[in-house]
Amino acid sequence: MADSSSSLLPLCERISHKSYILRIVDLTILVLLFSLLWYRILHMCENNTIWLVAFLCESCFSFMWLIITCIKWSPAEDKPYPNRLDERVHDLPSVDMFVPTADPVREPPIIVVNTVLSLLAVNYPANKLACYVSDDGCSPLTYFSLKEASKFAKIWVPFCKKYNVRVRAPFRYFLNPLVATDDSVFSTDWKMMKREYVKLCRKVEDATGDSHWLDADDDFEAFSNTKPNDQSTIVKVVWENKGGIGDEKEVPHLVYISREKRPNYLHHYKTGAMNFLLRVSGLMTNAPYMLNVDCDMYANEPDVVRQAMCVFLQNSKNSNHCAFVQFPQNFYDSYTNELVVLQHYMKRGVAGIQGPIYIGSGCFHTRRVMYGLSSDDLEDDGSLSSVATREFLSEDSLARKYGSSKELVKSVVGALQRKSNPQKSLANLVEAAQEVGHCHYEYQTSWGNLGWLYDSVAEDTNTSIGIHLRGWTSSFISPDPPAFLGSTPSVGTEAIVQHRRWATGSIEVLFNKQSPLIGFRRKIKFRQRLAYFWVLMCIRSIPELVYCLLPAYCLLNNSALFPKGPCLGIIVTLVGMHCLYTLWQFMILGFSVKSWYVSQSLWRIIATSSWLFSIQDIILKLLGISKIGFIVAKKNMPETRSGYESKPSQGEDDGLKLELGKFEFDSSCHFIPGTFIMLVNLAALAGFLVRLQRSSCSHGGGGGSGLAEACGCISVVMLFFPFLKGLFEHGKYGIPLSTLSKAAFLTVLFVVFSVGK
Repeated sequence: MADSSSSLLPLCERISHKSYILRIVDLTILVLLFSLLWYRILHMCENNTIWLVAFLCESCFSFMWLIITCIKWSPAEDKPYPNRLDERVHDLPSVDMFVPTADPVREPPIIVVNTVLSLLAVNYPANKLACYVSDDGCSPLTYFSLKEASKFAKIWVPFCKKYNVRVRAPFRYFLNPLVATDDSVFSTDWKMMKREYVKLCRKVEDATGDSHWLDADDDFEAFSNTKPNDQSTIVKVVWENKGGIGDEKEVPHLVYISREKRPNYLHHYKTGAMNFLLRVSGLMTNAPYMLNVDCDMYANEPDVVRQAMCVFLQNSKNSNHCAFVQFPQNFYDSYTNELVVLQHYMKRGVAGIQGPIYIGSGCFHTRRVMYGLSSDDLEDDGSLSSVATREFLSEDSLARKYGSSKELVKSVVGALQRKSNPQKSLANLVEAAQEVGHCHYEYQTSWGNLGWLYDSVAEDTNTSIGIHLRGWTSSFISPDPPAFLGSTPSVGTEAIVQHRRWATGSIEVLFNKQSPLIGFRRKIKFRQRLAYFWVLMCIRSIPELVYCLLPAYCLLNNSALFPKGPCLGIIVTLVGMHCLYTLWQFMILGFSVKSWYVSQSLWRIIATSSWLFSIQDIILKLLGISKIGFIVAKKNMPETRSGYESKPSQGEDDGLKLELGKFEFDSSCHFIPGTFIMLVNLAALAGFLVRLQRSSCSHGGGGGSGLAEACGCISVVMLFFPFLKGLFEHGKYGIPLSTLSKAAFLTVLFVVFSVGK
């Protein structure tokens, strides 16, 4: 309960990051883009069809930059003051923490264990926390690992709180050796903790290779004869905190759940698992707030829960309208510098409108909002309005919306009315929790239209836009050090597959009932619609790919693509200004020039390839040829050097452990477009050099192609440099012969077509 005294300092404040210089730069680039379009319109009749194609591509780029400028116009974020929380709040609210996992092979249990341990050890009263792990793979190994982790947590949690350990994921904490200290007690405790963690890892590793231990323990009987897509509901209380006083030696509740799945029932992938987590947690602990993290996203900031509570508990009229608090998605490995820069500028921009977009992890949700409330359903004091009371709390409405479980309906009523559940033993609620996990439980209910929303494999964006359409706002907090850190797939097929799923889901949202293109009477701001449209606009990959081929086509066809004479300065200024602008954005965050170049190259390759195939997935789905699946991204336990925990996503090249152009290839179709684009531009440059030798001037033939188009080809080759290097590499870093042969065949067809025209 918060103190209402107005004399106390606020728990959080909105920080504006408006920059008139950046606005001028954004507008200047926009003016240059429109100038280029105007030039093409004026000279359209003097040139061939290629100018029309270039005009259409550049129109798309101009439109997207216009949207980006609108989004970035008034960036902001919320700054919490968790140190003020104790003097303002006498009784902190409860928080349920959700960790979904689906495949013990692609998401190794030791990674899940580290994430869970970091959450159990956060600086928050243990009697106010509960951690729920959803295992959609129904793996006995995952359950075994959690049981062992709960034993380790009984010494790990007190150790972290006693010595105020900052990084509370053991695998990261023990990267650094023990520093010499006069505190012999700490040294002894540290060594003991290290030994116990090594034992935990060894037990999990041994269990991975030997499953005979399952037969000797009746606790694993429920896992017998189960398959990933054919299993019964399992709910097990791994650890129950029966102390209930918030002592630093206590460990929060830890619950393992796995819902029923049958071959002939839709289970909605991760979205269905999140709704099962929502129902089970509502039955057992019914906390008013919920934290959702991916299984590889450990809590890097011990005060992260307190930071989020500062926003929710801020005593103002608008506090009731904040639906969720989103933290940035930061990583300690791989190619994610581009993502860091995007979040720094674009996420802050969206946060300055109606609030950031939910990105699927590192987000604190309000339970009442997830149960379907709109901002208009609340009075100024946060209580339900009379209309909402009739709509949500009638017996018929409750059963129709939330299902037949009386225990769940009772907890929903309590959550909507902001009443806490009477304390019960979690073990007594297991049967009721199993009931709401049956695969037919959601039939003829509103689940999927409330909770996490269905109809897209991008459940985060789909759910986020549904919340904002109901008039809610959201909050963006970007602390230093980062609140959460995770791992990314290896740079190659795994990364492209993950981005392909994101892009496919985004296109699904663009054309479903949550689309920002429809429903203009809903309670969402216009600029917020533009923000969602930018996130979902994956079809921009088509003009980007086409534009990468235009310089090569023009060199082969000896036709002009770019303006001649002084007007060429529009293109030169535009390209140069954009490169310097993005380079400055990287360097201001502490990244190097090399980091900027590698990130631009890898990110563009991964994004463009994934977007292209996501469009193919949507077309096949619409034609009824195939369905869209959900492929779990492979998580790897990183081998990170010591000392890299304070600034894992920023600073020098620490966050980018890739050599220039190191990209993993395989024989899948994902690498054909990039190889094709690279070969086409190399062929065009070779043809241009041959033509130069036969010509006395550098600009072949009056209005034909010349150095400008050649520079365009060189730029494309530099952008796709990993593919160029892949021609001369072997093993996983080399382009497979099958991929190269297919791309070469397409290149021959393109060259013949271009020259023939």
